[in-house]
Amino acid sequence: MSLVTLLPFIVLIGAMFLMTRSAKKKQNAAAQMRNDMQPGSGVRTIGGMYATVKEVNEDTVLLDAGPGVDLLFAKNAIGAVLSDDEYNRLVHGIEHDLKDDEAVVPDDASSLTETDEPADASDDKPIDLGKKDAADTPADESADAEPKKADEADLKKSDGESDAK
Repeated sequence: MSLVTLLPFIVLIGAMFLMTRSAKKKQNAAAQMRNDMQPGSGVRTIGGMYATVKEVNEDTVLLDAGPGVDLLFAKNAIGAVLSDDEYNRLVHGIEHDLKDDEAVVPDDASSLTETDEPADASDDKPIDLGKKDAADTPADESADAEPKKADEADLKKSDGESDAK
């Protein structure tokens, strides 16, 4: 066999080696993360549940999911160990990363106006969108005459008749 015929097989084996090496690195990092869990740290399971670690055993983890709710999970079911700030932000909605010198964006637009008085609804005027009622517009007799003729012709037709135009 020549080297040219063996080259595709060598490239294929090399690619498989690199892919399995990358996967093993990820598996080792995940195993290290699970082994470094401490009681009191927040975790996310592979099912998406957030809980606090209560007890760590060799193959299992006891999680506190809420008041009076203790769950026993396999260590492999832990998807991520979260930092305290991230866990509190996700579970409790508590933000600790706000700096005092940063501007805080308000939840509503009322604080963005110059006056402190709320806007009265009685001061609002209706917005003219350019639509006018038929009673408001002057009637053009020639324009009204044609649609009436067409409507009368449609009414005179019986079922099955069609326009002969």
